[in-house]
Amino acid sequence: MNFRNFGKTGWKISEVALGTWQVGGGWGTDFNEKKAQRILHSAIDQGVNFIDTADVYDTGLSEKAVGEVVKQSREKIYVATKCGRKIQPYVNEGYTPEVLRKFVEGSLKNMGLETIDLIQLHCPPTPVYHRDEIFEEFGKLKEEGKIQEMGVSVELVDEAIAAMKYDIVSSIQIIFNMFRHKPSEKLFTHSDIDDFGIIARVPLASGLLSGKLSPSSSFAPEDHRSFNRNGEAFDKGETFSGVDYQKGLQAVEELKEIFKGNEPLSAWAIRWILMFPQVSTVIPGASKVEQVSANLHAMNLPEVNTDQMNAVRNVYEKYFKPEIHQLW
Repeated sequence: MNFRNFGKTGWKISEVALGTWQVGGGWGTDFNEKKAQRILHSAIDQGVNFIDTADVYDTGLSEKAVGEVVKQSREKIYVATKCGRKIQPYVNEGYTPEVLRKFVEGSLKNMGLETIDLIQLHCPPTPVYHRDEIFEEFGKLKEEGKIQEMGVSVELVDEAIAAMKYDIVSSIQIIFNMFRHKPSEKLFTHSDIDDFGIIARVPLASGLLSGKLSPSSSFAPEDHRSFNRNGEAFDKGETFSGVDYQKGLQAVEELKEIFKGNEPLSAWAIRWILMFPQVSTVIPGASKVEQVSANLHAMNLPEVNTDQMNAVRNVYEKYFKPEIHQLW
């Protein structure tokens, strides 16, 4: 396992970690506790020491599974969870220090932990990033020992930059992949970027960059890839990274040609992200044990060479940049 610095925290975390949006369930399938435990144990056994979850994943069952596995581990496992998406309606006014404190305390109880290594605001409305009292409350929670560090999970690069002005903020979780390049241009070049752990999420663009989807692929009605392509339920950037599905498939074919060989495109997609030293960790999900090993295999691939990096950039500019670059 390779490890990277996590900003100003002093942590050394696995450069490929585990996201748990669909661990043991989700995306149209019922949660399976035994399956989740197998996936989590597999990741830890292979050296992963950072697990990202959220209180809304499988209505808290993901958090519970993470907590149980972490308590069984002899190694230090950094647990990152998120709060705020339970607020309905999803508006700035719903975010109050009192409500967020209850969410943090709920996550602690759900996971059976005394402290949360990293609590993250879960993609709140943009005005929340400019409210001092919200970030001050997390400072109080840190003083009380209920959290160790605080971060933000954002939709927009500008939201990430706004959050960086608060001393309490230690990390930024953001969508970054072959179909979403803006963070590398505007966020990774920020003068203070080294102070922040950067968590790259949605690295495979909801499966598009696995190279296994086709025009005839079908998704369950409860799968966000079925009902949220245009942002019907939440930000459309969470689904296929906000790109048109058919256009994404065309781009994937060009990427397969760039990285032709015996290795799957999914591994190269993760390896491409790791080419950016500002990234602390990538958090691909896994719905089966085999996917954990496949994701971790990306670390064993050779560096993406200059010609390939330029070719990926050309694919992005050809298919996506005019339509999406300004959106996030």
